[in-house]
Amino acid sequence: MRWPADFGRRFVVFVDVEEEFDWSQPLDKAQRAVTATAALPDAYRRFADAGVGLALMVDHPVAADTAAVARIRDILDDPRCSLGAQLHPWVTPPYAPPADGDSFAGNLPVALEAAKIDALTDLLVAAFGRQPLAFRAGRYGIGPATLGLLAARGYRIDTSMRSRYDYSGQGGPDFRTIGNHAFHRDGMIEMPLTTVFTGRLRRSGAWLHPVIAGSRPFAGALARARLLERIALTPEDMPIRAALDAVSIAVDEEDLRLLSLSFHSPSLAPGHTPYVRDAADLRRFWRWWDAMLAHLARLNVRPITLDTLSHAAA
Repeated sequence: MRWPADFGRRFVVFVDVEEEFDWSQPLDKAQRAVTATAALPDAYRRFADAGVGLALMVDHPVAADTAAVARIRDILDDPRCSLGAQLHPWVTPPYAPPADGDSFAGNLPVALEAAKIDALTDLLVAAFGRQPLAFRAGRYGIGPATLGLLAARGYRIDTSMRSRYDYSGQGGPDFRTIGNHAFHRDGMIEMPLTTVFTGRLRRSGAWLHPVIAGSRPFAGALARARLLERIALTPEDMPIRAALDAVSIAVDEEDLRLLSLSFHSPSLAPGHTPYVRDAADLRRFWRWWDAMLAHLARLNVRPITLDTLSHAAA
């Protein structure tokens, strides 16, 4: 991606606005509770007070809930905020078991993946009166047909790739060779979730981390010694010290012009995710964001809306 000279350095905060579910349990299309969206307005105000808008990646159970839609509509009244779509195939019609039991939408038959994208997009347009600009496949489950399907339906930005991660052991895609820079593919702007190797061995991270990933004790020892860590820009299971280092490395060494940060909406209320189990975890969650936003401001990395991003990348 070649950005305009005046683009500077920018970032987007993506929120996966989704139902509450337990990953330790089998997939269940009946699990559609969205009670944690009640915390979204307060979360939005905290970011807005810092001058930061949110890119809300809304999935089917949320868009089908009247109360959740009303909360999100109010947030979208702020022009700094953007609407995106997030596809969880197991809770998005049409249902076609057993294929529908695959949590990676890109593994579904192309016609079924397309039908689910259509169902989600139509519901979002009906709920919010606007076409979602960006898309994320839940669990980063992009497939070979996904980008073409999205481009044909008016989407401009995809955020379904998680740089430096490998989900092939679970039947999903392998992103180990995907870097952090945005790029064009199949008529779409691809914006991977930013993931940075930190530590003294970071320059060897692209080949070394996959080698050690199978040994948690060894990988943990390297992380504790600050030799090598793989850090995604999210407060969920990523320590703030390492995340701040990751941003500095991304800006100073990778010359990254656009950073992608994210979290899941159920983490805004204790007890719905393993990352925020109680009130103490929630306080740590917000301390993470306070430190991160202050660090980005110090580095003159500024927020950007998806609409502005789309035009800048044209």
